[in-house]
Amino acid sequence: MIKKLAKSIREYKKPSIITMILMVGEVLIECLIPIIIANLVNKIAASEETGLEMGYLLKTGLLLVGLAILSLGCGGLAAFTCAKASAGFAKNLRHDLFTRIQGFSFNNIDKFSTSSLVTRLTTDVNNVQMSYMMIIRTAIRSPLMFVTAIVMAYIMGGALATTFVVIVPILIFGLFFIARKAMPAFRRVFKKYDKLNESIEENVRAMRVVKGFSREQYETKKFTTAAGDICKDFTKAERIVALNGPVMQLCMYINMIFVLIVGSNLTISSKGADINVGQISAMLTYGMQILMSLMMLSMIYVMITISLESMKRICEVLDEESSLHNPENPIYNVEDGSIEFSDVDFKYSHRAEKASLSGVNLTIKSGMTVGVIGGTGSGKSSLTQLIPRLYDVSGGCVKVGGIDVREYDIKTLRDSVAMVLQKNQLFSGTIKENLRWGNENATNEEMIEACVLAQADEFIKTFPDGYDTYIEQGGTNVSGGQKQRLCIARALLKKPKILILDDSTSAVDTKTDAFIREGFKQYIPETTKIIIAQRIASVKDADMIIVMENGCVSAVGNHDELMQNSDIYREVYEQQIGGGDFDE
Repeated sequence: MIKKLAKSIREYKKPSIITMILMVGEVLIECLIPIIIANLVNKIAASEETGLEMGYLLKTGLLLVGLAILSLGCGGLAAFTCAKASAGFAKNLRHDLFTRIQGFSFNNIDKFSTSSLVTRLTTDVNNVQMSYMMIIRTAIRSPLMFVTAIVMAYIMGGALATTFVVIVPILIFGLFFIARKAMPAFRRVFKKYDKLNESIEENVRAMRVVKGFSREQYETKKFTTAAGDICKDFTKAERIVALNGPVMQLCMYINMIFVLIVGSNLTISSKGADINVGQISAMLTYGMQILMSLMMLSMIYVMITISLESMKRICEVLDEESSLHNPENPIYNVEDGSIEFSDVDFKYSHRAEKASLSGVNLTIKSGMTVGVIGGTGSGKSSLTQLIPRLYDVSGGCVKVGGIDVREYDIKTLRDSVAMVLQKNQLFSGTIKENLRWGNENATNEEMIEACVLAQADEFIKTFPDGYDTYIEQGGTNVSGGQKQRLCIARALLKKPKILILDDSTSAVDTKTDAFIREGFKQYIPETTKIIIAQRIASVKDADMIIVMENGCVSAVGNHDELMQNSDIYREVYEQQIGGGDFDE
């Protein structure tokens, strides 16, 4: 896991190594200063007998100032390089995660909820960033300071340093016992973050529905409960971790009292032969450094343990292999828009008990207009999602241009297919920027032409800024019908060999729907057009109409043939005519 995450360090290895070197320098300087101060204290104590040269005092003072500045410089520079390294590592890790997600098939994405992926890209990466910052800085400084300070304490204090043999194990036990107790609460928090983000995302996306049903209080209560659970776990964990301070203070004062009492007695009884005032001063300083190092190590332990859960969640995404792969020698050219389904079976998951599609056999010639109708759950969308290889078939094969879709380069295949969904997505940006998703090099004239054919040009011109009108995230400042027409125009700019409309004119009136279909005949006559619809008016004039039922092809034919041969088609037709959906 650590090896996998370490791959995201990349160009930030240099500042990471520099940080660790600077930490070594800072520790050595800080451990050297007490020795110099101890010698100075001893010189001052003996000055009554031997006298004290001002030159020595000034020289020692300047040396201490210089060492302090050098230590401060190492620490300050280490802070800069550490921040650069950790922020850069987090940037690379987010990039690697995002790139990995972009390569997922729909089958992979189905395994992770949107809120969970957002949490992993934000909160989890932030936790790992904090851990990395502590590892290259504090995790180098604290153990090195601990070991160096103990060695120097024995050199300076001799037998007096045995106090650490008692105090250090007590402190280690106390601090790590506290960290261990806090861990379960911290681990629970991350799973609850997913639920909190899911609640926020769901509420924001469905704001109109929430207000339409006056469910604000219910949603607020649901959010408050999720936030309260996180607060409760964090409060419990932080309350336990807060005991670090008192335990640290207790051990520090016990050490100071022991050193002062025992050290003073030894100094007086031996008249400075066994231990002197300077050594007692150094022992107090080293004692503080040892105890502070242990406290920082316990905080590192807490942070890394918290981050372990985040690391696991990040690695789950990084380890996820896409269920779709390019073949060894992919084909980079789609000959035409012909489509063939041969004994196709399909399940969304290998654990699914029921197949979404069973025994589908279809032949669609290039340039045909094909209608697909059927009830909810009949397999209409599943059928079309196999064409651009958003999913792979469970059995049989799908051919485009006479070649199995699994033999194509995935990007080449998808560039040849344009899909317009009922709930298609517009992105924050201008109308022009959204249209250029279909063709990034499209001219203004080409965009206007596509919008005219998609019946979008008329309403765009009513906007004060026309094609430069800013679209809010998700297209919330345009109506459902306007959004669908913009998405159709975007697809037309792609000039695909296959165009799939998945109930994408459901929000427009039948007259506009008819104009759009007429535009297809003029603008993309050679493109194979597949129209999934609930209204028979949208598919009545198609060259071929496919009737789906329970994942199977119930009937195939044109309107007249199906009126004679398909009970399902005829029943839907008569119901819609009775309801006045369209005039024949």
